[in-house]
Amino acid sequence: MLKAHVVFATITGHNEDVADIVTEGLEGLGVQTIETEISQTDPEEFKDVDICVVCAYTYNEGHLPEEGLDFYEDLQKLDLSKQTYGVAGSGDTFYKNYYNVAVDKFDHAFQLTNAKHGAANVKINLEPDAKDIKTLDNFSKQLVNVAKKNK
Repeated sequence: MLKAHVVFATITGHNEDVADIVTEGLEGLGVQTIETEISQTDPEEFKDVDICVVCAYTYNEGHLPEEGLDFYEDLQKLDLSKQTYGVAGSGDTFYKNYYNVAVDKFDHAFQLTNAKHGAANVKINLEPDAKDIKTLDNFSKQLVNVAKKNK
């Protein structure tokens, strides 16, 4: 059985919603999944699962969540070559060029770990709607398909 860990950082609750949708999607596909808040999580925990997911917000003009800075730094130092990863996030298009850049930054951090990119990054404007839920369900399916091939 595949195992997954979904980590989120949120202020508004939207990224926790994104994480909940991904977690439910993975569980619906038979993946044993845990979900934790970023400040309560050690990136080393990703070594114990097949699928790693980060759902984080972008603060102000392109900054990472302050409570996730240590996680972000430590993540980049890991060898996750046996893991599959995905990154999703809710942001606000009001910030234009800075819209959801935390998604891109976490994607880059995962690239440094040699983890296998399992699904296209997902960027959601504000609260996930019905269309976003479909997108996140497809995101979960893609992660599972790649993780199965990666095993």
